[in-house]
Amino acid sequence: MNPTRNSGFSTRAIHFGHDPAQHQGALVPPIYSSATYAFPDAAYGGRCFAGTEPGYFYSRVGNPTLALLEGRLANLEGGAGAVVFGSGMGAISATLWSMLKQGDEVLADLTLYGCTFSLLNHGLTRFGITVRHLDMTDPHQVALAIGSNTRLVYCESPANPNMRLIDIAAVSAIAHQRGVAVVVDNTYCTPYLQQPLLLGADVSLHSMTKYLGGHGDLMAGAAIFADAELAQQVRLTGLKDMTGAVLSAFDAHLVMRGLKTLALRMDRHCNSAQQVAELLLQHPATDLVYFPGLPTFAQYALARRQMRQFGGMVAFELKGGMAAGIRFMDALQLVTRAVSLGDAETLAQHPASMTHATYTAEQRAVHGISEGLVRLSVGLEDPQDILADIRQALDQAMK
Repeated sequence: MNPTRNSGFSTRAIHFGHDPAQHQGALVPPIYSSATYAFPDAAYGGRCFAGTEPGYFYSRVGNPTLALLEGRLANLEGGAGAVVFGSGMGAISATLWSMLKQGDEVLADLTLYGCTFSLLNHGLTRFGITVRHLDMTDPHQVALAIGSNTRLVYCESPANPNMRLIDIAAVSAIAHQRGVAVVVDNTYCTPYLQQPLLLGADVSLHSMTKYLGGHGDLMAGAAIFADAELAQQVRLTGLKDMTGAVLSAFDAHLVMRGLKTLALRMDRHCNSAQQVAELLLQHPATDLVYFPGLPTFAQYALARRQMRQFGGMVAFELKGGMAAGIRFMDALQLVTRAVSLGDAETLAQHPASMTHATYTAEQRAVHGISEGLVRLSVGLEDPQDILADIRQALDQAMK
């Protein structure tokens, strides 16, 4: 059986695109580690290179293992095509370089992952592309900002690290009225919790290093497209010619293994994160808590409308600022001090000195990233153990 889009999420994540009967009964899809492929005749090879034959000729362009992963991702996200990469930044870079040219303008939200911010402001701008940041939590600001050279609107929802949400449907409708594409980084949510393409976006990006892989043992990225022709453009331009950010077949295999348990893991991440957020909200050491599942969260209503659940990421600020944040970080015992997210382990990091150090202090202030902000990626340990460690670290932060 090859499930349809009417089948359940986990059914499609486990079964889509693979028939064991076509692979000598192998329940697990084989790993094709070949870099190149033999042609039955010269004419076949010529057609492959011309793009008129859907065959494989070199793994920088296509590989059967990667193709299966791409098909599953497109199916889960409601897309027409997907391209996978060797990292999340590979996916972002290849997509933007393919969609933009000199003289174009990008509108970006105020809050972005640090390396994305650096790519936009220190990378694209070197080649004659203008980047403007604005508060996309107000869709009206997007409508006012779009100009004659605007080609692309870029955002994260929830945003890294302060959990800001963007109304993807509203922003997409505004952008499309002006012929502008919308690209959304969906890493925090995964296709299980949110599907930007079905909300109107043109591209949904993922660092598969995070929840999709799920175990902190690989690096990978993906771009999923509402339009199959754009997917092919990114494959042949951004991936093949501009970045070469190719994913290995073995890492593609590991991501597909992660997809099989994605729904189960995300349910646990979300449930535990809700408990952590409620603890933080009640503890006297905290000043502000950013989590979409709290009724006190400014965009709680949007989160309920746009997301299946509220995710596994929590951000908060401690009374006492930077010094209290450092005391909290250093007091952690079970929770690991580390960047990245989406692992089985609960991780804590300090964005101002780590993932968002590419911002200046002034830029962080403008973009909503305080010096004392702490970000938690709530893992899969027993919830009571996570809560106990965070509680004692909060107590230490007050001293």
